[in-house]
Order: sequence, then structure tokens, then C-alpha cells
Amino acid sequence: MQQYSSLPEQNSQIDATPTLLTTIQQLSAELWLERSLNQLQNRLNDCLGSIVTTNNHAGVSEAEIFQTVVDELHRALSPIKVAIAIVQPQQKVCKVCYLSGSPSQPSQTPSPEVMGNKEKKPQMRLEELINIEDLQSQENQQPPIAWHLSDNTGIVIGWLMLTTAPIVSDSESLEGKCAALTSQLMVRAAQQCSTAIAQLKHRESLQQRCQQLESINQNLERTNQLKNQFLANTSHEIRTPLSSIIGFTYLLLAKGYDPSQERHQEYLNIIQSSGKHLLALINDILDLSKIEANQLEVQFELVDISTLCLNVMALVKEKAADKGLKLSIDLNPSATSLVADPLRLKQMLLNLLFNALKFTSTGTVGLQVKPNGSFMHFTVWDTGTGISREKQTDLFQPYFQIANSTAGSDEGTGLGLAVTRKLAELHGGWVEVESEVEHGSRFTIVLPLRQGEGEGDSESSIHGYTGERNASSDHNSVILSSSVTENSSPNILLVEDDLPNAQMMETYLRKLGYQVTWVKNAAEMWEALKHLHPAVILMDIRLPDSNGFNLVKQLREHQQYQMIPIIAQTAMAMKGDRETCLAAGINDYISKPIDLPRLATLVSKYSKPRGE
Repeated sequence: MQQYSSLPEQNSQIDATPTLLTTIQQLSAELWLERSLNQLQNRLNDCLGSIVTTNNHAGVSEAEIFQTVVDELHRALSPIKVAIAIVQPQQKVCKVCYLSGSPSQPSQTPSPEVMGNKEKKPQMRLEELINIEDLQSQENQQPPIAWHLSDNTGIVIGWLMLTTAPIVSDSESLEGKCAALTSQLMVRAAQQCSTAIAQLKHRESLQQRCQQLESINQNLERTNQLKNQFLANTSHEIRTPLSSIIGFTYLLLAKGYDPSQERHQEYLNIIQSSGKHLLALINDILDLSKIEANQLEVQFELVDISTLCLNVMALVKEKAADKGLKLSIDLNPSATSLVADPLRLKQMLLNLLFNALKFTSTGTVGLQVKPNGSFMHFTVWDTGTGISREKQTDLFQPYFQIANSTAGSDEGTGLGLAVTRKLAELHGGWVEVESEVEHGSRFTIVLPLRQGEGEGDSESSIHGYTGERNASSDHNSVILSSSVTENSSPNILLVEDDLPNAQMMETYLRKLGYQVTWVKNAAEMWEALKHLHPAVILMDIRLPDSNGFNLVKQLREHQQYQMIPIIAQTAMAMKGDRETCLAAGINDYISKPIDLPRLATLVSKYSKPRGE
């Protein structure tokens, strides 16, 4: 009996041998799967690291990942080939762009016909077009031969495919067990590929943000440098005329110094000229700010070109003479008139002429005007140092200045050309530049002859704006023409807290024959109104004890003051300030620094008895 008992044990060992072999083959197949996936993941990691380091283009980076996937899978599944087909935008097909053992870049040969259902075999070539429906069907069949690839948003971007049919072998062999795991390998490889693409997109997004931040930092640094340069130049430019104003005023006030009448007049002219120059600098800064904020208004009217250009040349004549330069003007007989803002056109021409004089040490500075079709060309040319092509690209940038060896320093604020170009654009035109180093420059302002319908042709645009600008055209003749008769002497109530401004206006108005009562604040104004009924009130908006707008509203609430004309004289000079004053009940508006002839015109207009 004991002999028989050992027989089953020997038979069990014999029967267990195939099972053990099967287990070893299964483990080997699984090790093959994991080793293949690990190898693929390592290659993808290397690929991503290389991409981030070299900062390649996004399309090239994706190509490298896709090609790595097909090559590694082919190495694991050889001789089976693997391909990746990319979804074509706005089409229902995919194109085979990556094939194991082939170049990563698609060939330049024409694409074949789309492979339909009749093509059952997965055999294919580069640039083969495959219907997406067929790929979806191949993914759902058993066993599948296509697996979708998606990006980080879940959108399908392509398909991973077996391009040759798997080799059929005994399922109990190692090859057979590896073949059984092929589908699992492809599924996980597709996931790794999709993850790598998502990581790539994320890293590229981070790189793009870093580059944007770096660009922003560089722009901020450049802006800060330009700001510092602007502040330094502006400080220099402001201090120069201020030095003249303060210095010559000191000479006129100095005890023991009695200049001749001619010298006295000369000093006063210098003080006035320096003051105007200081105002022009401030206006340049304000103009650029207004333009960039889309707040600058232009007033169109019919401009006599000859008169305006001759006036402009007269303004630069003295500076040209000081440098020993000739001035030339060439007006085409056909250049008679155009619709534009005369003040802004004069400003543009002066900016270009002063620049030309600044960069010219010998020779000539000229102005040429001629029509060209429906446009008028204003060209300022010179025989100066010229401008290199590299610097021409930055000419119209705010605060940009070219080193000026002619003048020995950087003059101006660097805003003139920027303002000029923007003013030309507000007119519907542009500025052109031609220049060559040591051969002079030509700047051309191109403006349309007429503005758009309802703009330049309208009565209000051409003839409606004559007040403030024309009023200041002749400073020396206004006193006589605006003086009141001895029998009238209207009383003007001046509400102003600044002593110099108040003394200037009071002296000027008394010279014209007006009676002037000056008060420094709201309390004194109400006290003065108890004893007089002024013909006009000149109201400062900012007072130490009240706001001018509130005072005007309070005055309009009293019946005895409702009809008194009120003129705002204020440092408020931005767009909308005039409208704000008028909306508060103010009759008219004049900005500081006070244009005395303009002030005389307004006071004369509103101090006349009603009905005149």
C-alpha cells in the first residue's frame, strides 16, 4: 500500500512542469511590457528635458515626441511597425505623419486617396489619409489596432496605430504571451504620449509666460530709463528759461543799476520770450498726454498757407541768424489753402524747423510746400548731420533723443517729433522722413486738403473758432483797441488768491480804464458784493476757503447775482475743463497763464450793457 502512495507525487511533479513554464513565460512577458514602457518613458523624459533646454519651436517639439513614441514601440514590437496619424484641422481625416523607421518630416509627394473601409489591412505609408470613423472602428474592434491620443484639454489630436498585422503564434509561447500584451502596451504608450504632450504644452506655456514677464521687465526698465532721461532733460529745459526770467528780473530790480531804455526793453523782451518758451515746454508735455489719452481736440478752419508759413519762418528767423544759417521757403503757386487746425499746423512746422536748426551747423534750412493729389506736402529740409537708418526707427518714440554734437548737449524734451506725428494723424495725415548721415534730412508732413464731410466743410469748423487764438495775434495793439471810454468805467470784481496774478490782472485792467475790486477769498467776495454790483466777476476756481464752482452755484441761487457775467480764470487746462465751467453756470473761460489780450476781449464783451 505504501508503494502506491508515492506514485501520485511523482505524477504531480511531472504535471506541474508545464504550469511552471507557463508562469515563467507570463512573468517574462510582463517584464517585457514594463521594460518597454519604462524605456519609452525615459526617452520621453529625455526628450522633454532637451526641449526645455534648447527652447525649440512648439511644432518641432511635438514632432520629436511623436517620433520617439513610434521608434520605441517599433523597437519593442519589431518587426511590427507603428505610426501616428494627426487629425487634420476642420477635416474628418487624419494624416500619417510619423512612421517607425521613416523620417519624422512628412514627404513632399502628393497625398494618396483617403483609405476607406475597403482597406482592412493596417498597412500604410507616410501622408496616408485615413477616415476618423475608420480609426474609431479600429479602436473598438477586438483586438484593437488604433488608439487615440488627446491633449491636456481632452481633445483628440491623433491616433497611435499598428501599421502591420501582429504575428500569430502559439498563445502558450513567450512570443504569444507578449503578443497578447501588445494591446496593453499600446494603451499605456498612448497614455504616456498624451501625458508628454500635455507636459510639453504646460512647459511651453510657462516658458511663454516667463518670456512675457522678461519682456515686460525689459520694457519697464527701458521706460524707467526714458523717464529718468526725460526728467533730466525737462529739468534742464525748464531751468534754462527760468534762469533768464529770474536773472533779468533781478537786474531790473537791483538797486544802483539803471539800464538804458533800450536795455530795459531788451530785458523785458527776453523775459517774455523765456516765459513763452517755458509755456511751450509745458504744452508739449500736456499735448502728448492729451493725445495718448485721446483728449486733444483740433479746431478745423480754412488756413491760408502762404500767411501761416511766412509767420512760421519769421519765428525761426532769429535762431537761424544766431547760427549763421540761411532760411529758404518754396511755396508752390497751387499751395493756397487747406482745411486744418492752424495752431497745430504751426506747432508741427515749428517742431520740425527747430529740430532742423538744432542739427545744422552750416548751410541752409528750408520749407517747401506743394500739393500732391488730394494732399498737401509740407517738407522741412536741412543740410545738417543727418540721421542713421538705425536711429530713424526710434525717431518718433516719446522722449527719444539723438546725441547732438552740433549743439554740444541734448536739447529739448524729446517730445517734439512724437507730438508732430500724432498731430498729423489727428488731421488724417502722416509724417515721412528721409535722411542720410552727413547729407541732411527731409521731414514731410502729409495732410489732406480737406477733412471729412461734416468736419472740414462745416461752417462751424471753418469759421466758428476765432476767439482765443485770434485774440492773441497782436499783443501790442490790444490796449488801445480795447480801452473803455472815460465815462463808462465798469467795475470788475477780481476773485484771486495769488498775489502776482492778481496784481498783473488788476494793473492791466486799470490801464484799460476799468475799475477793479480785488478780493482774495470767498468771504471777502461776499463782503464786497454788499457794497457793489460788478459788471463782470473774474473767478478763480481754486480758493483757500472755497471751490469756485460752488461759489458760482451759490451766486446763481441769488436773484440779484443771476445775471452778472462770470468768467473763470484758472490753471485748469485739460480737455473737458471748459465744459465743466460752463455747466456750473460760468459764462466764459480763460486758462492760465493769462493771455492778457484775450482777457481784455472777454471783459470788454461781457461788461457791455445788455442790448449793445
